[in-house]
Amino acid sequence: MDIQEKLKSLVEGALRALAISVPNIILEHPADLSHGDYATNIAMFVAKEANKNPAYRQSGSRELATDLVTEMEKIKPHFVDAIEVAGPGFINFRLSRSFFSDSLRTIKKDGKDFGNTRDLKGQKYLVEYTDPNPFKEFHIGHLMSNAIGESLSRLFASQGAKVKRMCYQGDVGPHVAKALWAMKKNITLMPDKKSSTDKRAIFLGHCYAEGSKAYEEDANAKMEIDVINKAVYEGTNRDLIKLYKKGRKWSLEKFEEIYKTLGTKFDYYILESEVVHDSIAIVENYLATGIFEKSDGAIVFHGEKYDAKLHTRVFINSQGLPTYEAKELGLNLKKWKKIRPDKSIIITANEQSDYFRVLLKALELIEPEVRSVTEHIAHGMLRFAEGKMSSRTGNVITGESLVNEIKILVDKKLESREMKETEKKEVAEIVAVAAIKYSILKHVTFGDIIYDFEKSISFEGDSGPYLLYSAVRARSILEKAKREGVKPSLSTAPKEVSVLEKILYRFPEIVSRSVSERAPHHIATYLIELSAIFNSWYANTQIVDKNDTASAYRVALTGCFLTISKNGLNLLGIRVPDRM
Repeated sequence: MDIQEKLKSLVEGALRALAISVPNIILEHPADLSHGDYATNIAMFVAKEANKNPAYRQSGSRELATDLVTEMEKIKPHFVDAIEVAGPGFINFRLSRSFFSDSLRTIKKDGKDFGNTRDLKGQKYLVEYTDPNPFKEFHIGHLMSNAIGESLSRLFASQGAKVKRMCYQGDVGPHVAKALWAMKKNITLMPDKKSSTDKRAIFLGHCYAEGSKAYEEDANAKMEIDVINKAVYEGTNRDLIKLYKKGRKWSLEKFEEIYKTLGTKFDYYILESEVVHDSIAIVENYLATGIFEKSDGAIVFHGEKYDAKLHTRVFINSQGLPTYEAKELGLNLKKWKKIRPDKSIIITANEQSDYFRVLLKALELIEPEVRSVTEHIAHGMLRFAEGKMSSRTGNVITGESLVNEIKILVDKKLESREMKETEKKEVAEIVAVAAIKYSILKHVTFGDIIYDFEKSISFEGDSGPYLLYSAVRARSILEKAKREGVKPSLSTAPKEVSVLEKILYRFPEIVSRSVSERAPHHIATYLIELSAIFNSWYANTQIVDKNDTASAYRVALTGCFLTISKNGLNLLGIRVPDRM
């Protein structure tokens, strides 16, 4: 039982002693630490039921709060130092010195496992994210999905779930046909076998943009592209399929390089082409049941028949080809048969939210068991001052180009550091990825982000590099303590509890909240607050002093800060370099 549950149990006991039914008890941390470590408004919530001056709710609430505190004082546990009434009836709890010392011992003992639980043990979670399309560039929207998906995967795993990561890559469809059309036109300009993956990816991106433009502006090109699209599905044109497989191979090789840079290793890859035939069969099989209907040569799903908030979507087009919707049905059934997850999570941009609501309703009607484990998490868009990008027009900021641009800026900050060039290169990549991931993960998942280059790479303030710098600073302090013979020890604690101690112990509850709300931003916000407190403490405290017996405790406290920083950053998918 964690500290919050113990405090709730204490409040419940007091309520029962006053013959008041026990509602859901909410505990919060006061914004001002001088008010205590936890607070509850339970007295105000139940005052009316308790019949304490119902005409004067505030007066009655305070009286009831006082009575509750009196009851709690009778059985006050050792980990509570004081229970106080504040304002119109808030109850504040101050935790004891021994509680904070014990929490530091737990951090030291658990190490990298501090914050982990077994709450999800025995459950299999499948997380699908990133999902770039071959023949198109890996753009910054994929960075959004990757950062969020990787962090959530790590959060679920930290609570004991067996997590499998999956990437679904669209290797068939109109976008492929558009790229192939331009590739055939530019066959003499195609990169050769010795060309870099970068050169190949750029070529494919240009072909897709050229094909998209032609499809919209040239009627003959549109007809040719539609023919290519159908031919890819049929797979009988050997020359076309050879070109298609080459382009797909190039794309997938480039994606793998990017996944490695971002620190993601997928357990499963499923291509759209693998679910095409099953998708058509599913839709056609359920046509007779009335779930799907024919309309102008296509097969559609009338979502509004089941929910006024839904709409009609095409699942098989008039050419007899499956749309994204149909293929998504095939994908989800394939996941179920292949993995049988207890929870299947799909992460996409929120511009697909309406589409997924319709899709999940169709899935519910076809396979309710599969729908019951399927969860869609939508994220916002990553934008720049220049506006929205588009791979269709060629106005794309690729994920890799953003990482490289940030690396250049970080390199300039590292110029004066005494490091080997190979180390600088490695650190620059770690810091660049941290800058981007933190800039994404510090925001509420469904919100849009305006990326700020300068703020993202700042070594001070609200940034990923600042978190890394704080952790590296703590590591250097521990190395200094080791050189000077100051061994960390928690045996003799100072009388006063530091602000740092009052924040460190909260980490497990922050992790738990991030998991339940699917919200990595709670981890990011917590780490920034923690790092600011640590750096303030560092600036005003001589931590390492071999002539001061209290130094051992301060060194141990520094070690606890480093442990939680590394654990938290790991949950965000961010590595910590040895030096910066």
